[in-house]
Amino acid sequence: MDQQQILDNMKQTVQASRKTALLEERKINQVLLDLADSAEKNTLFILEENQKDLDRMDKADPKFDRLKLTEKRIKDIAGDLRSVSKLPSPLYKVLEERTLKSGLFLQKVTVPLGVIGIIYEARPNVTFDVFSLCLKSGNATVLKGGSDAHFSNLAIVSLIHDVLKQHGLDSSTLYLLPSEREAATVLLDAVGIVDIIIPRGSQNLINYVRDHAKVPVIETGAGIVHTFVDKAADLEKATRIVCNAKTRRPSVCNALDTLIIHKDRLGDLATIVKPLLDHQVELFADTDAHEMLKDNYDANLLHLAKPEDFGTEFLSLKLSIKTVSSLDEALDHIAQYSSKHSEAIVSENPETVDTFLKSVDAAVVYANTSTAYTDGAQFGLGAEIGISTQKLHARGPMALAELTSYKWVLRGNGEVRPA
Repeated sequence: MDQQQILDNMKQTVQASRKTALLEERKINQVLLDLADSAEKNTLFILEENQKDLDRMDKADPKFDRLKLTEKRIKDIAGDLRSVSKLPSPLYKVLEERTLKSGLFLQKVTVPLGVIGIIYEARPNVTFDVFSLCLKSGNATVLKGGSDAHFSNLAIVSLIHDVLKQHGLDSSTLYLLPSEREAATVLLDAVGIVDIIIPRGSQNLINYVRDHAKVPVIETGAGIVHTFVDKAADLEKATRIVCNAKTRRPSVCNALDTLIIHKDRLGDLATIVKPLLDHQVELFADTDAHEMLKDNYDANLLHLAKPEDFGTEFLSLKLSIKTVSSLDEALDHIAQYSSKHSEAIVSENPETVDTFLKSVDAAVVYANTSTAYTDGAQFGLGAEIGISTQKLHARGPMALAELTSYKWVLRGNGEVRPA
């Protein structure tokens, strides 16, 4: 791996970013539409390259589902690209303006961040998502994908570069780093080249990037997700919500990890988890919940919870269960173990719901619905670049608006400041 060559390539991306910031919205939209068409036309090619990556991964690995592309997923990706093309540009919007006493006209205007670095693991769909959002928001991109998705990412980037060239645009607008781990270090040290880095992946990846980057970082991704079934919960709603949050796509960051249940509803626990049995979900239940389920759930899938089963992002068909005696106890448990991603309550008590929504410190909080909705597309934002779990700059799904900053613009007519 040639570190100097990587640096030189990233510097070309900086130059490309200046051009990207000046592109007409109509041009950007056409690039995205053409890329959507290209993805669909080249589905077989993408799947063949993706299969090379899948062949190297154990199917039992939680990352396998994230890595896997299908004809439907590619069609959905193309749909997301078209959706982003229809969204209004977030650029050069006047956030505020006024004339100062000096006579100067002052504006606060949205602008691109510049060069955005993305470090991600086995999720090749991210390559499409990131490119579309960064291009639409006037940014250039440096990608560092994991070796698990090496062939998939190369295939996708080749299609993107082809479309850029067809439109006479600089292919350096998107630069894919070598898949070797050492390339990440060059990116993390790229002060003055890369403006911001966004890691997408496991908590270990996020922690590593945060601890080692010299470039500013926005933390995204890891989700340790809870749903609290309150004593005033509707049983039918709770049953549907828990099943959907856990089983819809267990490998994604908004999937349910811990079911918290009020002790007054333990009698309904067997009913709530019954649909999970159809999906072969393993349960790790505390003493009270285990006692209630021992004769009502498959013994091979029911375990007595250990301390480490709480605060774990399973990314698989596993679920821990915690019994609490009050809302405060549920809030304390969430505060201790949450990754501040997505948290939910099921309750028909308006005061309890209101307290939960105000008290829980998370990017997204829910009442009487599934955490599976934490998604930029579901929020009407188009594809997302990640779910920010921090509080500075952006929080929750990061879409177009979150990929901009702002600058102050002053216009005058020869004014000079008095001594």
